[in-house]
Amino acid sequence: MSDLRKNGVDLGVIGLGSMGESHARLVAEGKVPGMRLAAVCNRSGAAFSGFPGIRGFTDPIALMDSGLVDAVLIATPHYSHTPLAVAALERGLHVLLEKPIAVHKAECERLIAAYDPARGRVFAAMFNQRTDPRYVKLRELIKSGELGPIQRVQWVITDWFRPEAYYRSGGWRATWSGEGGGVLLNQCPHQLDLWQWLFGMPRTVTASCQFGRFHDIEVEDSVTAMLEYDNGCQGVFVASTGEAPGENRLSLACDRGLLVVERDGLRFARTEVPVAEFSRTTDERFKMPDTRDLWFPCEGRGEQHPGILKNFASDILDGDALIAPAVEGIHSVELANAMLLSSLKHRRQSLPIDAAEYEEELERLVNRSSR
Repeated sequence: MSDLRKNGVDLGVIGLGSMGESHARLVAEGKVPGMRLAAVCNRSGAAFSGFPGIRGFTDPIALMDSGLVDAVLIATPHYSHTPLAVAALERGLHVLLEKPIAVHKAECERLIAAYDPARGRVFAAMFNQRTDPRYVKLRELIKSGELGPIQRVQWVITDWFRPEAYYRSGGWRATWSGEGGGVLLNQCPHQLDLWQWLFGMPRTVTASCQFGRFHDIEVEDSVTAMLEYDNGCQGVFVASTGEAPGENRLSLACDRGLLVVERDGLRFARTEVPVAEFSRTTDERFKMPDTRDLWFPCEGRGEQHPGILKNFASDILDGDALIAPAVEGIHSVELANAMLLSSLKHRRQSLPIDAAEYEEELERLVNRSSR
């Protein structure tokens, strides 16, 4: 730790696709205090030209064993996340893992089992939406009890439009064998992570997933799901890559009114008395409780990816608490798995899911995959 404090964290980035390259560039340009880019890894060495003077590897294990790095950032295709992260953890490296942390729950469990906190290594996930001040404020309001019990949640995230050209850009895209899923595993892990971070895990999920509705693909590109909680709260989650321009709207009905997450903040129509209390005590048959409008302004979207990188470095160097511990990544994966399992089996799916059952179902889909 003393050497790290003096010299900073030497980072190796594994995977130089669009996200990995972006992360590597942030570090190379000195935008992450206390961290240096020491090595990069990609299957094609052509990607190294963008990082002159930085050691390049085509084998991720060789990078891990090189002695050049204290930590790795893994930004490779989904199925490689678990084996690469396990290999890095076994070598005593700090690990920052892109989303999703794994393709299915059983892989998440294997990954988490490989992580030993007692070794003093930092294990984080790239859930950068947790830095958005709107969601940070919403979580604060929920935890404080200001909203009262939540009665209903609705999140419509249909601004993920992707044309056919996107899916044709790589043979692995939108296949069970290449990605392990569609909009739930590729575009929506951030929203699924925020859902559980804000509202916790539901008791049951009932979902309708449409496979290749809008595109010539084999995985889901449209999803509507209902999530039910032990306390009676119901949630609706809608996502699609086939609608344009689409929308991203999160609203909560709660015992103290209605809260809507808007572009620049939170709008809260707060009842003067709790809804349940008003319902019990009023003598007027058509009267609604009085409300007053509250506005919580939230400027910008937070630090996003740089913020997670900075937090990763500061935890390694100074022990600061992680914004997004990787072990929490199992929850968003399980939500995605539950929605797919519910749709594929045509049933209301209880949580926690049977990890082995979903793994077997995914294997069946992979074996039928066209690519």
